[in-house]
Amino acid sequence: MITPAAAAAAWGERDARINSISPGIISTPMGRLELAGPGGAGMRAMLDASATKRLGTPEDIANATEFLLDPRSSFITGTDLLVDGGVISALRSGKLALPSA
Repeated sequence: MITPAAAAAAWGERDARINSISPGIISTPMGRLELAGPGGAGMRAMLDASATKRLGTPEDIANATEFLLDPRSSFITGTDLLVDGGVISALRSGKLALPSA
């Protein structure tokens, strides 16, 4: 897999910016179906441990996309923007532990 950072180095020579968005649990029909399914308990634990304690919305992702596409963010390239309500932060801080396999 090519990371945004690696792609940004190559595409920067063509005046292009490369970024990605990593969404969390988003309130879409598929997201709600997964939340109600067998993995739902783990997903609810992630939401409970997150800073926002809520599902993301399609608008949250659209707003992040709009931000990255705006000319005012033209100095941002080669990054992955976490739009997950703080789930990864909860993992990194130890507030949330992944179940062992």
